Amino acid sequence: MALGLFVTPRRFLISSWVPQFCEVPECHTLSATPSAPPSLEPRTEGGLSIRDVLDCGCDVMTCCFNDEGTLLAVGLTNGTIQVYQPADSTFLYQLNSSETLQSSLPVTSLRFQHRDNRERHCLLLATYASGCVRVWHVAGGRSLCCVQEGGRDSAGGRGRQTLSLSLSPSGDRFITAGSDCQLHLYDTETRQRIHTCRASHSMSLMDGHRFRVFAVTFHPEKEDEFISGGWDNTVQFWDSKQQHSVRKLSGPHICGDALQIDPSTNQILSGSWRKERALEIWDYNSGEKVTEISDDQDGHSLIYSCHWLGADQMVAGGSESNVCRVIDRYTKLSLGRLVDLPGGVYSTAVCSAGQCEGLIAASSRDCVYLLERTTAPTTHYSDRENYRSQDALLPLREYSSHAALL
Repeated sequence: MALGLFVTPRRFLISSWVPQFCEVPECHTLSATPSAPPSLEPRTEGGLSIRDVLDCGCDVMTCCFNDEGTLLAVGLTNGTIQVYQPADSTFLYQLNSSETLQSSLPVTSLRFQHRDNRERHCLLLATYASGCVRVWHVAGGRSLCCVQEGGRDSAGGRGRQTLSLSLSPSGDRFITAGSDCQLHLYDTETRQRIHTCRASHSMSLMDGHRFRVFAVTFHPEKEDEFISGGWDNTVQFWDSKQQHSVRKLSGPHICGDALQIDPSTNQILSGSWRKERALEIWDYNSGEKVTEISDDQDGHSLIYSCHWLGADQMVAGGSESNVCRVIDRYTKLSLGRLVDLPGGVYSTAVCSAGQCEGLIAASSRDCVYLLERTTAPTTHYSDRENYRSQDALLPLREYSSHAALL
């Protein structure tokens, strides 16, 4: 099989793959991610500190914590998954199979199955650029199941790259998204496909995606509702009982794990791979933009990954300026930064429970940086209190001046 380029907006990777994957939309011909000068070492500023650095030996594409905060899974560009114990950074397991080793294509997304089912607590879902979805028994190092989504079409054309996945709140179902614009819904127990969501054939409706889908996420409190985003500059809202999307919002240009829902406020955090309006907050119910987050002093950051961080903060990372930021939700100011990285920040994750609650994982090149928050600068605290009123959460159209929020 001839060598070709596996292309994502994040990487240009030499791999054993078909040449058709060399196609890249014109909007993704921005200059390559700049590298920091060799003399610089990654460091933190403000209310953030580096607790540890995990050297994974290969470029990192994705990472995630389990619900209990006892495991951190890291997906690499060579198809290998490494699992660490975040409490002390101990390397625990390495997950690969003969198929993943042979294809040597990236792991694109990882999700641990939910903790409320004891039989599943050690199972990990993984998607691959080959179009494969695997279920791993972590402690046993075994692949329990492989669902192949990447087969050729009837004309022998290129297959699907599976790029993202999300578990429903109950953990009973999961959904995958990829390069063919379709979203596949599965039963977690049987691993059988239940339903496929896609756009209609109508040229006058945008009731689904028309380009690659890089992010999909269930609503944390709604078993049948999920959203997705990708290269077509839309976030689509879906009901799992319907084939086409029920509504959309326009704007975000998503190229990674950069679409998150906060159940406490019913707001969406979106990160876009572009120089302007890269980080935005939207109202889930209305689809109206609530606010947008400005770049900090180092200039533009093209966002690949973002997450809510507790009730008051968010974390975002990307390329161009190669920075991971912790941002106050209300003042929209940076509280801490990881800077002088050797490359872009391609994935972030937040530990939501357990001994390591609040720990941040951010990847750049072949390392994962484990970050702890320290006391936020006091100069930001009084400003933050001024934004805690309900007015700070209204869509922009409710304000007489956009500057009132920004």
